[in-house]
Amino acid sequence: MPAAHRSAWKVPVATERWMRASDADRARVVHTLEHEVGTGRLTLDEYSDRVAAAYGARTLGELTVLTRDLPTLNPRPVAARNRNGRNLTALAPVAGLLIAFAGSPPAAAMAAMMPGMGCG
Repeated sequence: MPAAHRSAWKVPVATERWMRASDADRARVVHTLEHEVGTGRLTLDEYSDRVAAAYGARTLGELTVLTRDLPTLNPRPVAARNRNGRNLTALAPVAGLLIAFAGSPPAAAMAAMMPGMGCG
């Protein structure tokens, strides 16, 4: 299977099953389940049940059970998202540029030239 399609996530063997699961852990499992329902390994009913269980999981052991019967493949990083589901990772470069140029002399000079150019 090509690397681009390898998305299944399993709890690493060295990890203690009793450890608390994070939101990122739950998101990785849900991403795996989304991929596997697309391949036909899970029915829509199985997918719905497992996603509900993933979001309700408290420990890594509870998450492991949800993907135990699925192939183990390389993990894929999941983008950070805010409460509304928006991808925060994509905003980082834009925010950096805005911070870098907001108070710079070229930005102030350009703002002063804008009215003369019919822009403001």
